[in-house]
Amino acid sequence: MADSEQIRAQIRTLVKAFYDAEHARPEFVPGAATVHYGGRVFDQAELANAVDASLDFWLTAGRFAQRFETDLAQWLGVREVMLTNSGSSANLLAISALTSPLLGDRRLLPGDEVITAASAFPSTVAPLVQCNLVPVFVDVALGTYNALPERVAEAIGPKTRAIVLAHTMGNPFDLEAIMRLARDHGLWVVEDTCDALGSRYANQLAGTFGDLSTCSFYPAHHITMGEGGCVATNNPLLARAVRSFRDWGRDCYCDSGRNNTCGKRFSQQFGTLPLGYDHRYVYSHLGYNLQITDIQAAIGCAQLQKLPGFIEARKTNWKRLREGLAPYEHRLLLPEATPGSDPAWFGFVITIREGAGFTRAGLVDHLERNKIETRNLFAGNLLRHPAFDGVAHRVVGPLSNSDRITEETFFVGCYPGLRPEELDYMTDCFQAFLDAVDG
Repeated sequence: MADSEQIRAQIRTLVKAFYDAEHARPEFVPGAATVHYGGRVFDQAELANAVDASLDFWLTAGRFAQRFETDLAQWLGVREVMLTNSGSSANLLAISALTSPLLGDRRLLPGDEVITAASAFPSTVAPLVQCNLVPVFVDVALGTYNALPERVAEAIGPKTRAIVLAHTMGNPFDLEAIMRLARDHGLWVVEDTCDALGSRYANQLAGTFGDLSTCSFYPAHHITMGEGGCVATNNPLLARAVRSFRDWGRDCYCDSGRNNTCGKRFSQQFGTLPLGYDHRYVYSHLGYNLQITDIQAAIGCAQLQKLPGFIEARKTNWKRLREGLAPYEHRLLLPEATPGSDPAWFGFVITIREGAGFTRAGLVDHLERNKIETRNLFAGNLLRHPAFDGVAHRVVGPLSNSDRITEETFFVGCYPGLRPEELDYMTDCFQAFLDAVDG
């Protein structure tokens, strides 16, 4: 009778055969097949890892989660990576960690101000409100879609304690200027890198400049676990706080399935608890359960091996679209990289120029009718959404660019799953619409 390892090997072989039979990509038929803005790119390796983890039936974070955290930390060149169940949870954990008593006088307290961009994805900003902090909104630049450093500088006041910004659509914000402001004023910096894994600024990876960074592994992002995210840091105190908030708020930092890592599980005094109270059940933060499953992490381990190729494919696809639409720059404001950066682009962002002769709605309708997916640039101006009615905040300067993004900006895909013929079809559809306007 075969032992379990032999059976595992047989299952992996069958999984590969299943992938070949079930997931082979059909030929692209222009106008019939949908050109997606993003999606999963995978092969038998992801399926085999997921099945392998399911055979363990550990279910919560285990050997694959530990491997992923170690491998991604090494790839980024940071001390700590902590997995969680989504990029939104990663943002919540990063902001929550800055409120931890572990930080002493540097902890963020209710009413403290945090500078952020008005044009953003909501889960970059929502944790500030959820942690009783006051967001201070500044405008962004058209073309790069990142916060204007001069507005950030103008926004710094006596209550400012942190800066939280996303690298919009994979395009790094001006890290030199922002980090200089943070150093000069003693501010925390959180980089939302959910759309920018692999992007570089001054040849350094985005997500390695600030005190904390976050990443998302949703299917549209640079690598995927289906759901999933992480927080990265070089600060051991912040790492401890992130893990505590993620793991119910407990004080204990043992890995799942392990006990007594500190060697003092039953010999410490905490507050008014009995001496020797089990350290695994001592709580030092008001936390959550935001852990990931090992099956998700197993998929991530396979994806991480493909990340360098994914990054190059995004750059190549973005460049192909940029070159194809260059003749129409008099009507379309095309995206541009932040000076000094090398983005691993999330998407290809377009703003309709004033006086173009058409609106976003008209162009988007044409693309969608031709089965080309589009997306608005996330929320546009967050302050125009019902969720932010009544939220305590401050605005520095006009938000005219954020309003314009709300009205006339959208993006299409450049993700690694797009084939050259799909990118050419996208360009052809743009050209058909724009030539009709010019004609």
